[in-house]
Formats: sequence, C-alpha cells, structure tokens
Amino acid sequence: MSLATGPRPAVVGNPESRRVRFFREAVRAAGLPEARVVPWLDVLRGRAEFRPGETVRVDTPGEDPEVDRLLRGADDPARVEGSRRWYERFTAALPELAARVAEAGATLVDDPAEPAVLFDKRLTHGRLRAAGVPVPDSPTSGPRAPRVGGWDDVRALTARAGLRRVFVKLAHGSSASGVLAVETAGAGRVQATTSVERAPDGRLFNSLRVRRYRTEAEVAALVDALAPDGLHVERWLPKAAQDGRAADLRVVVIGGRATHAVVRTSRSPLTNLHLGGARGDLTAAQEAVAAAGGRWSDALDVCERAAAAFPGTRCVGVDLLPTAGWRRFAVGEVNAFGDLLPGLTGLPGSGAEGQDTYAAQVADLVRVTAAGRPHRSTSRTTGTSTP
Repeated sequence: MSLATGPRPAVVGNPESRRVRFFREAVRAAGLPEARVVPWLDVLRGRAEFRPGETVRVDTPGEDPEVDRLLRGADDPARVEGSRRWYERFTAALPELAARVAEAGATLVDDPAEPAVLFDKRLTHGRLRAAGVPVPDSPTSGPRAPRVGGWDDVRALTARAGLRRVFVKLAHGSSASGVLAVETAGAGRVQATTSVERAPDGRLFNSLRVRRYRTEAEVAALVDALAPDGLHVERWLPKAAQDGRAADLRVVVIGGRATHAVVRTSRSPLTNLHLGGARGDLTAAQEAVAAAGGRWSDALDVCERAAAAFPGTRCVGVDLLPTAGWRRFAVGEVNAFGDLLPGLTGLPGSGAEGQDTYAAQVADLVRVTAAGRPHRSTSRTTGTSTP
C-alpha cells in the first residue's frame, strides 16, 4: 500500500506514555506517515483537534497524573477511590471526541459506545453470558444486577448463591485496583487477599505488595470503603497451576483473531505481573491442555467469542481463566487496553508471527483501510464476518 492510499494515523493518548511510543514506533516501522499525538489533556479540556482523512486510535488515558486528576478528582494516583468518577468522566468524553473526529472528516477506529460496557465489569459479564461465553458465576452481572452497598450485601448475596470464595472487584477498576480475593468459612471466619492498603485515616491506596486481612472487621471496612464506587462479585474459580503457582492467561484478540498469548503465574490469587506475577511457559500450558484431553484452539475460540461480543473494538485483551487441571476455560475480564505486553510476538498461525501487539494492530489497520469498508472482525471457527 502506498503512503498516498494508506491510513494517516493519529492517536489519542498521553504523549509520554509507553503505549503511545510503542504504537508510533510500529507505525513508523510499517512505512506509514508519522502518527500524530492528540493529548488526552486536550480532549478533556475541549481543545482537541483532528485533521481530514486521519484514522484516529484512542488509547488509554492512564500513566499521566494530571489526566488522572481530571478524571478521578484525586491528587494521589495511588489512591483507590474515585473509579466511578473516572468512569463517568471518561465515558462522557468519548462521544464528544467522536463528534470532533467526525466534524473534522477523520475516522475513529473503534466504537466510542463500547467502553461504557467494557469498563463496567457487571455489564461486561452480563454481555458475555448473554453471548454464551463462559464466565464465573456472579450475582452482580448484567444491567439489572442488585446494587452492592457494602459488606452486608456481599455477605447476603454470596450466602444466597452458596459462594464461599469470591472475588470482590471495583466495577470500574483496572490493573487489580480494589480487587479482593475473599474466603469465608463459617461465622466470623473471613480473610481477603488484596493489594489494597488501608491507611490509619481510612483512605485506600494501591500497593505493589499483596497482603492478607484476616478478620471480618478488617474485610468489612475495606468493602464498605470501596462500595460507593460500585462493586462486582464473582465466583473464585480454582485456577490451573504451573510449577506450583496459580496460572491464567492474557490473550490479545486483534480484528477477531487471537494473535498473542501470555501465561501469568503467581503464588497469590492475583496474577497481575506488576504485583509479583511472572510470565509462565506457554508451551507447557498448551501441553497441559492437550494432556487433559482438550484443544488449544478451543481455548483461543473462547477468547475470540468474548471479543466478538464487542464487535466495534478492534483490539481487546481477554483474561482467560483455566480451571484446575486445564480442562475448561472461562473469561474473567475483557480489557479495552489489554495490549501492553512488551516483547511478546504473535502466535503461530495467527497471522501475527514475528509481530508484537502494536505491529499487529498497525497491520490490521492497514488491512481494513485497504479493504475500503467498515471495520469488521473475522471468526476463527466460522470464517464469517461480524459487523
């Protein structure tokens, strides 16, 4: 494709972020015009400008303290509170951004309406369940889920559902912020594993150290403090293990195809790599699936079906939960900005061999531009397109 007919990329993001840098490097390596950066600060202050003919990618507003302050209203980026406000301001900014893009004669890569679902775990689980995608049981999924006002509600909902081990999550949280792995065993026997640190004055902070709270009073205080931002509760599925560590996978789906996968392992229930998790052995995971009588392609199919529930978003990161023994899989979350996996190259047969997640997205952008039609996703199993 010549530079005259190829996409003219622009990216809405924070200029100093790694994500913007990786995307611009991939654009440059593909021989496309330099990707112009439209700062999130300009978007939030109503002064973003776009140019005719640009193809506009929206990246995360994270990794910038001033942007975070405008969205969450908190001066300390380590604070947990404020995720509901962040969600409301972020999702309100997207239609305005889309209108500016359209007025300029530019094209937005993704549907600006889908993040309102992707950034609400309750709505995401409800949509996945409606689409037949396996997800952990949850008493809070879907648009009509009961409101969780605090620990008493969590206790009542989980008792009604017969759940003794659950994850309690901020409905609009990310990167394990505000996530508690809660275990109950009879009256008053409660413990929670989390990265949340509670200060003496009651304020909550994200920590890089996973800790345990071992009394119901401590757990109740955490949940009650988190509840005003909205909570999602789901069954804690027993995860598969690799080398004695709990294991799950992040699978990136681009243009409807599962292109990249990484195994994440941890000694705690939280496998996020920034919380002490480590990359596991993907080949060993594939062999474990085969030894259990399963097919690796079926695991990827679950991820592609999850992505297909969001047909207007070209790239998502799917958190795939293998159950104990690697026999079955469920989807824990679908992440709109789940592509930050430096150094990871594409899966064999994915069409992204030798490409990192950003190079694969740029190649996808080139393909859909060359096709001269609205962005569409292709299913691994059916070969059909999803508008």
